[in-house]
Amino acid sequence: MNVHEYQAKALLRQFGVAVPAGRLATTPAEAEEAARRVNSDVVVVKAQVHAGGRGKAGGIKLAKSAAEAKRCASEILGMTLRSAQTGPEGKVVRKVYVEAGSEIAKEFYLAIVLDRAEEKIAIIASTEGGVEIEEVAANAPEKIITVTVDPNLGLQPYQVRQVALGLGLTEFRELQTFLGGLYRLFIEKDSSLAEINPLVLTETGELIALDAKLNFDDNALYRQPEIAELRDPEEEDPREREAQEIDLAYVGLEGDIGCMVNGAGLAMATLDMIQYCGGRPANFLDAGGTTDKEKVEKAFELILRDPNVKAILVNIFGGIVRCDVIAEGMVAAARGLGLSVPLVVRLQGTNAELGRRILSDSGLDITPAETLREAGERAVAAARGAGA
Repeated sequence: MNVHEYQAKALLRQFGVAVPAGRLATTPAEAEEAARRVNSDVVVVKAQVHAGGRGKAGGIKLAKSAAEAKRCASEILGMTLRSAQTGPEGKVVRKVYVEAGSEIAKEFYLAIVLDRAEEKIAIIASTEGGVEIEEVAANAPEKIITVTVDPNLGLQPYQVRQVALGLGLTEFRELQTFLGGLYRLFIEKDSSLAEINPLVLTETGELIALDAKLNFDDNALYRQPEIAELRDPEEEDPREREAQEIDLAYVGLEGDIGCMVNGAGLAMATLDMIQYCGGRPANFLDAGGTTDKEKVEKAFELILRDPNVKAILVNIFGGIVRCDVIAEGMVAAARGLGLSVPLVVRLQGTNAELGRRILSDSGLDITPAETLREAGERAVAAARGAGA
């Protein structure tokens, strides 16, 4: 789960991490009042959307007065912000954060993430602050510092020194306070990413989070109710939100082959096979192990809501969920929704033969497949045929 910058900074404050003064605004008039209350010679008006690259997209503007902050907010609010992270459809800006300007001496990059391979927490830092870390990794990998922390031991002073030396910082105590607070937030709030870009050293020797991005583990939200309350439904794909409400895992992609699979691993393998066969998946959809006919119908509805879908591939391994139940759901969904795109189905496992017979007797135009590769090839061929 993602949160907005203003929400991330409120959390950082709770853990003693320094951030500039700022206030949220949803109208130009509120932005003007916010600038007055921030009481800084220069303020920054920032679009609040769940995406990076806001500055290049025109979503961050400097203002030297409250009146100018009002004008900047009027230009940003309501705009469709498009960046590399929003995709071509962009995101509508509904709120802005008015923040005090900072006298910057140096900029750095700092992040805490999970290192699943090492089964540890990784602190990633770089002297190249304000630059996307992917660019640094590609163009100057030697400028990236990585320090791993054993979660059983916690962050140690020598590890803070390693980061300080790597960044060329002499302000060790300031970094210890900053990084210590960030680490505690990461652990205590079940975060999956805590990214500060840029982390700035001011002219007066303070370390401040000029920007902040926090992601949280969805699977831990049941024990983080205050974090769950920060969810902004308007920033989420409505299909993903609806899927979550009925316990389906759905992620929209940019291809033209819709997918319905049970099991995350099998779903990823199915997406890989589609790519291998020369196609592009339109979504990730894990129907889970307790799927019933109603869920199958809802899954089809979500897939077909994407106008780019030219074919659908259903890949089911019957274990807990039986193939005949899935087949009945597919038949009901295809008839109820007036399915007009080609449908390729692979059923294996419990009651697979019965499921295939239900599909065959339905009279619907369904292409069967035995192997995963065969299913991928037929789905790609069907999508190309439908697009011709």
